[in-house]
Amino acid sequence: MRKKIIAANWKMNMTLNEADSFLDTFLRELGDEKQVEVVIIPPFTALAKVSERLNNVQIVKLGAQNMSAEKSGAFTGEVSGAMLRELFVRYVILGHSERRTLYGETDAIVNAKVHAAIEATLKPILCIGETLAQRDAGKVESVLATQLEGSLAGLTARDIHDTVIAYEPVWAIGTGRTATPEQAQEAHAFIRKTIGSLFDPATAGKMRIQYGGSVKPNNAETLMGQPDIDGALVGGASLDARAFAEIVHATEKCA
Repeated sequence: MRKKIIAANWKMNMTLNEADSFLDTFLRELGDEKQVEVVIIPPFTALAKVSERLNNVQIVKLGAQNMSAEKSGAFTGEVSGAMLRELFVRYVILGHSERRTLYGETDAIVNAKVHAAIEATLKPILCIGETLAQRDAGKVESVLATQLEGSLAGLTARDIHDTVIAYEPVWAIGTGRTATPEQAQEAHAFIRKTIGSLFDPATAGKMRIQYGGSVKPNNAETLMGQPDIDGALVGGASLDARAFAEIVHATEKCA
C-alpha cells in the first residue's frame, strides 16, 4: 500500500506570526491522524520557526519550496540542500510550474536539482504538468513523458525510491478549475506507466503520485479516491488551517 501524502505549499505567503497561528489551529484540527503523511512547506523565512514547532510532532514533516543544485559558493539568493537538512527539512519541491514558467527552469535545471536533493538525503517532490494549450493540442502524454525523462535523467530506481511525483496541470493551478477525477486519474496512470518504462514496474508501483491544481475540501475525497492518486500538493487551500485539515481528513477516508 502506498501511504497517501498531503503537502501544503504556502508559496510566498505567511509571516512568522501567521505561520505560528496557522500551526496552532491546524495541529488542533488535525488531531492524531497517522494514516496520511502530512508535509508543511513554508517560505524559506519561516522554515526555522515551523521546524521548531514540528520538532515533537511526528505526524507532520517539513518541506522546502526550492533549492539550489549547487552545494555552496557565490550564488546570491540560493539555498543548498545541506542548509535545508540543518533545519530538519525532509522534502523539497522541484520543478514547480511557477519555477518553470516564471524563472525559466528547464528539465535540465530541474534534473540537476533532483540529483542534488537526493545527494543531500532530501526527498524530491517533482512537479510536472501541461498547459491548457498543450492539453487542447492533445500533447498531454508527450509533455509529461518529456518532463519525466528529462527531470529524472541519470538516476536509478534506487535513487528515486523516496521521490514523489506531483502532477499539476498548469491550467488548474490557482484558477479554481480542477481536472475531473477521470482526467486526473488518466494522467496519473500514464505517469505510473512511464515510470515503469523508464525504470521498472516495481518502482512505478511503489512511487507516490500527487495531484495538484485547486484541491479543496469539497473535491479532495473524490480525487483521492482514484486508484493512482496518492495524495495532493495543495496551494491556495493550504493557507486556511481548517480547510487544509479538512483535506487531510477527506484523504484519510481513502487511505
